[in-house]
Parts: sequence; C-alpha cells; structure tokens
Amino acid sequence: MQGYLRTAMLLAALTALFIGIGYLLGGNQGMVLAFLLACGTNAWAWWNSDRVVLSMYNAQPITPAEAPRLFAMVQGLAQRAGLPMPALYVIHEDQPNAFATGRNPQNAAVAVNTGLLDLMNEQEVAGVVAHELAHIKHRDTLIMTLTATLAGAIGMLAQFGFLFRGNSQDGHRNPFGPIGAMVLLIVGPLAAMLVQMAISRSREYEADRLGAEIAGDPRWLAGGLQKLEQFKQGRVNQAAEAHPASAHMFIVNPLSGLRMDSLFTTHPPTEERIRRLLAMAPPAPPAMARRAAPPAAVYPPNSPWGEGRRNPWG
Repeated sequence: MQGYLRTAMLLAALTALFIGIGYLLGGNQGMVLAFLLACGTNAWAWWNSDRVVLSMYNAQPITPAEAPRLFAMVQGLAQRAGLPMPALYVIHEDQPNAFATGRNPQNAAVAVNTGLLDLMNEQEVAGVVAHELAHIKHRDTLIMTLTATLAGAIGMLAQFGFLFRGNSQDGHRNPFGPIGAMVLLIVGPLAAMLVQMAISRSREYEADRLGAEIAGDPRWLAGGLQKLEQFKQGRVNQAAEAHPASAHMFIVNPLSGLRMDSLFTTHPPTEERIRRLLAMAPPAPPAMARRAAPPAAVYPPNSPWGEGRRNPWG
C-alpha cells in the first residue's frame, strides 16, 4: 500500500506540474490540453513505460541457456526475496550499472550493463542484483519507470510552450512572453527532476538495506557500489546522456556531470551508502580481523547458489 500511495502522490505532483505549465502558457485552453495530455501519458506510461525504457537502452533479453550461472543466481536471490523470477536483460555498455523496471513484481525486469559483468566478481554482482530486487519488492520500479516517462513528457510540453505565446481564445495572455517561454523550457524539466529527487533518494537507502538482507552479506553490495562509482569515471553512457530523465532508475547515477544534471542528482552520495552498508555487517572475529579479507570466491553457508563457487566472470 505504501508503494501505491507513493506512486499516487508522484503522479498527482507531476500531473499538477503539467496543468500548471499548461495554464501559464495557454490559459484555460492550455490547462485543458495539458490535463488531457497528462491523463493520456499516465495511462500509457502505466502499461508501456517499462518496455520504452528497455528499448531506450537497447536492452537485450537473455535466457538460461545464454547465461546459466547469472540466471541461476538471480533465480536464487528472487526466491530469497519472495519474488517471481524477473525477466533478465543485458545492455551492451562499458559503463558498469544496472536498473530494474516493471509496474509490479509479476511484470518486472532487471537489466545489467556488460561493463558491470566484466568488472565485478560474483558476490558483487549478487549484491547489485539484490538491490534491484529490493526495488521490485517495494514496487519502486513502477515509480521509477513512470517518472522517467512523465519527466520527459514535461520537457516536451515545455518545448511546445511556444505554441501558446500571445493571447489565447479565452482572453488569457501568457505572462511570460517568448523569453519566459524559454525559461519554462528549462524550469519545467528541472521541476520534474526535483519531484524525482523527493522520492528517489530515500528509496535508494531502503533498497540498499533490503538488498543487503536478500544477498546475505551487506559487504557484497558495498563492494559493488564502490566499483560502480570507481569504474564509471571516464565511461560516458551515451544513452543515459540522451535521456537524463531516466538516470534515477540506475543503481548509481550514470550521468557524467558535464551539464547541470550533477546539481540535481537523484542518488544519495555513494560514500554514505557504503558507510551505512558496512555498518550493517557483523564484526569480524578477532582471528579474522588480523588476516587479509577472504577471497571473493568463498561464500557463506546461506549463499543461494552454493558454497565454493568460483567467479564465472574472471
């Protein structure tokens, strides 16, 4: 119920933003047109936004025959989380990252970049996947996919603001003029991003917490986040740069920060996320504290894919 309540609040805020921009640009006519556009976008995004986002990043579905160990890992983690097996997708992108999408757990998908699989060991991949499963369990994926679609539509509405310049037929005069319409072209999408920030940051912390519980060891996700932040530097995700409204869907911010988007990030600081995860980890026994960290190939007895399995990605 909390997930659906957050979704309703987010949709209401974005719809109000639609209607407000429409009224300021075109009076009553603009408000009605914006309202109809918002209703149509909400309904369409509810059913199709997940497919749009996957297509946006050219995500390719993978089967158990193509990646048996990865498939088995995700299946085991989904069982631990009490979720149906999500659809698996791979994105051919050097920047390590991942996201989940879908309107509910029965229609969910997890997409991972090839850069993530190339750079991480099996424990760290499991931690990242568990984080995405936590989003699915909390139904955050519906919020994220809808927000990505609606934020992009708000930017489109602001661009169409030039059509409402001057006086409308109901006598409303656009108080902004051409310069004000250009300002709205910038302010509208930024306002949508602020709505995203209000929801997304707190949900990342909660997904980290539940993801650590699903994986069985918070250090797995902490190590994954550290590598994600480290190795995304210098690797530009062109698809994310072209669609910044979808950046909040990823486990870490995929944007390079070359534009103003670094000022409006929807992700909390990675360092703080790692600190919180490590605080969840049980203290090591004194004998182990003096030793080096155990190798990544050794798994605890509660591992969902068995003990002693070796890293399949090298």
